Amino acid sequence: MSTAPAPGPRDAEPTTPDRPRPRPALIFDDPLDQQSADDTDQGWGERAPSGNSAADLARFLDEKPPHHI
Repeated sequence: MSTAPAPGPRDAEPTTPDRPRPRPALIFDDPLDQQSADDTDQGWGERAPSGNSAADLARFLDEKPPHHI
């Protein structure tokens, strides 16, 4: 059994003393300043309002909890 680490994607580019591995960029932005998918109606699976009574009934029946049958 070998104790050498398994080759992986990070080992694809060889590093040498004169060519060190590049460091990932540090980003100091506030992540709460950006809107996530959960902040939108579409991210929660909401449908666009159609204004149609048949569509409203279909939505009610689709979203009705099981104990309201």
